[in-house]
Amino acid sequence: MAKPGRKNLITDVAGLRVGAAHDEAARTGVTVLLADAPFIAAADVRGGAPGSRDIEGLDPVMLAPPVDALVLSGGSVFGLDAAGGVTGWLATHGRGFAIAPGAPLVPITPSAILFDLANGGDKNWGELPPYRALGRAAAIAASEDFALGTAGAGYGASCGGLKGGLGSASAVTDSGITIGALAAANAVGSALVPGTDIFWAHPFEQGNEFGGRKPKGPLPPVDLDLPPDMKGARVGENTTLAIVATDAELSRVELKRIGIMAHDGFARALRPIHTPFDGDIVFALTTGTKTIEAPFRAYEILRLGHMAADCIARAIARGVYEARTLGATRAYRDKFP
Repeated sequence: MAKPGRKNLITDVAGLRVGAAHDEAARTGVTVLLADAPFIAAADVRGGAPGSRDIEGLDPVMLAPPVDALVLSGGSVFGLDAAGGVTGWLATHGRGFAIAPGAPLVPITPSAILFDLANGGDKNWGELPPYRALGRAAAIAASEDFALGTAGAGYGASCGGLKGGLGSASAVTDSGITIGALAAANAVGSALVPGTDIFWAHPFEQGNEFGGRKPKGPLPPVDLDLPPDMKGARVGENTTLAIVATDAELSRVELKRIGIMAHDGFARALRPIHTPFDGDIVFALTTGTKTIEAPFRAYEILRLGHMAADCIARAIARGVYEARTLGATRAYRDKFP
């Protein structure tokens, strides 16, 4: 039976570190995932309004070197600069692909962005948005321990009218393989059952990781239409981003399948999801340190993809639960003390 890892964070996958940086005035931030060594990764895009950099090279059919970092950022298109800050920092620390003799090392740093430009922060940054500096600062801060909630890429996020945030969760199989998830919850959809303080993800909660609130009776009927406060949703103003990581030795094709399955965690935690207004992206990576010992390998891929989806659902709920009120956007625990 799988259970959460020691920290219940994506960094329960040995060798991973996560760093975050934010700009309080601008109400935005960046999260960076680093590893002790380059890793292989894949990506899967399901939202209708994505923003990304260098994820095409993660397609299993592409000739691409291992990845040095993954970058999640607020700031919409401006946030794509964050990867530049991470890339420069990595190169000066000897990380990157040696493409030719005498040429600079080339770090591989795929990234994705979410929209937080309308949250009331000061976005008058002129020609130099803060994201390159935030990316560098997040890389420097990378550690096995990191803050959840109003932090990093989740600093300026909102989720279904509540404050969104950065969340993480993990699970370990009985054979010792670890799966972890990191999510920046910024969806047009809600993490809560309408009219309640119950997270959609409540069946998957481990302990009281996002408050432990369970239904005390039948939940209210679910409206088949959108809630009235969502009728004014606009294209490109949301996006939930996630990373799932494991230590199982997998190919990029197998990671792609796990990323596809992991998207189901969005649907377990948010409603609606994968809309034309969200740019939802899942990165899947492995450090490849644990061998899968099973006569039917595809079954283990199924199992890890299923666990990855549950970890993402838990991470999204944790991100909302751990967030604090920012400006006019109230946090879950302020609305439901």
